[in-house]
Amino acid sequence: MSHKVGIWIDHKKAVIVSASADRVTAKTLESEVGPHARYSGRAGYPTPDGPQDGGGEKKYEERYGQHLDRYYDEVIAQLGQPEALLIFGPGEAKLQLKERLSRSKALSERIVGIETTDKLTDPQIVAKVKEHYGIDR
Repeated sequence: MSHKVGIWIDHKKAVIVSASADRVTAKTLESEVGPHARYSGRAGYPTPDGPQDGGGEKKYEERYGQHLDRYYDEVIAQLGQPEALLIFGPGEAKLQLKERLSRSKALSERIVGIETTDKLTDPQIVAKVKEHYGIDR
């Protein structure tokens, strides 16, 4: 069965809307990625060899990136093999997901649009996907 998918995504959640000829379903995935705040660790104590910094900020950024990677992998696992894929949302997450999808030729070729939108309610997300694909029910 062929289906078309729309994904509204930010770093907190993804709403995946799957639309086929006879039904439209929506699924929400909550992210375990916390807000991306600036690292506020100390620089470390000075030593004769220079400041002794354990690389806290770098490790923090790596962990944050790993959490995002797992989140995007979880979103991608929910897609199946869509006929078409619309990605939209308010921030960077949609572009990061697109980059992640580019690793799969089959999925990257199915992307029909990337759009910037404000935060939307779940019914607004479903309505946008239906409108984009010309589904009137």
